[in-house]
Amino acid sequence: MKAKKMQFYFAPNTIAAASAFALNEAGLDYQAIKIDFASGEQTKPEYLKLNPKARVPALVTNQGAITETGAILEYVAALAPDRGLMPSDPFAAAKVREMLHYCASTMHVNHAHKFRGSRWADQDASLADMTAKVPQTMTASCAYVEPLIQGPFLFGEQITIADCHLYTICRWLEGDGVDLAAFPKIEEYMAAMSARASVQKALNDRIIG
Repeated sequence: MKAKKMQFYFAPNTIAAASAFALNEAGLDYQAIKIDFASGEQTKPEYLKLNPKARVPALVTNQGAITETGAILEYVAALAPDRGLMPSDPFAAAKVREMLHYCASTMHVNHAHKFRGSRWADQDASLADMTAKVPQTMTASCAYVEPLIQGPFLFGEQITIADCHLYTICRWLEGDGVDLAAFPKIEEYMAAMSARASVQKALNDRIIG
């Protein structure tokens, strides 16, 4: 029996793009399904069966659904080991995971304070303070990432799933008030990633815009 095509649930220009980049880099076949946040589609019973957290991404496989960007990225890398998206060397693999965890626990959270402050606070003054802090915290994240970039990608010539995660967040930097001119290595990195066929496919599929 032919395996069913994976279904990838996303909302445009969200962290879900990282998983799309990885799926494309891995050369995997999947069906992209848009979740309309504006109409609250992520809160409907049909989607909550796949992801009770009411967030994206979600990747539905023959064995069930996977959520959380890091988990999806590692799954995709494991499906296509020949693409080198996760190094075989234990230390190199740990460095990839180090960046995945940083993106998820720090850099993405810094960004989320701008639009998703209601996850942490209710008072208008608190929400405004979190929003005002975003340029500072995202700039601090860039200051951490800048010297780590070996070029053209994070760990040199070989792209990894860490690049898929980091690049997605870097696409938000300008809107978060970061002066990219202060981070030339990040600018060069973004240009190199933007030229990837995996990113161009996501653009054509309207996963990013």
